[in-house]
Amino acid sequence: MEFQTADLYDQHGDNLQVAEPLFKAYGNKTAFCGEIVTIKCHEDNSLVKAELAKDGSGKVLVVDGGGSLRRALVGDQLAANGIKNNWAGIVVFGCIRDSKLINEMTIGIKALNTNPAKTEKLGVGQLNVAVNFANVTFTPGHYVYADEDGIVVSKEKLV
Repeated sequence: MEFQTADLYDQHGDNLQVAEPLFKAYGNKTAFCGEIVTIKCHEDNSLVKAELAKDGSGKVLVVDGGGSLRRALVGDQLAANGIKNNWAGIVVFGCIRDSKLINEMTIGIKALNTNPAKTEKLGVGQLNVAVNFANVTFTPGHYVYADEDGIVVSKEKLV
């Protein structure tokens, strides 16, 4: 799917939410979009691992890690699972790790930063609840579009 978030904004601006420009891009897929699936967790990526093991065709995993910079919620193994299971991309309000390897992978990830520390594995978190960060509410079933210019969210599928 070809799109540019700037063009989407020009065409649908009043119906879009635009994320504050907090995110860095990882992976070699510069643009991605899809139906939102959410996880809310704090320094525990158990649910992230479980979701990326499922079929993600046409979907983007949005992970609200509370903006924590203390631990990474996605690493190369989870990114590889995301690719294997056809996830369109991942947005992380938190950190990733293994960025050198991820940057060689055909996946698009937006995250706040990197941190080598892995998470706890307590199985704690919430799946498919509305999450709010970067001045945007990410609602399961809505659509997210991300590219070099940023992230926009729509209630409707645009492309």
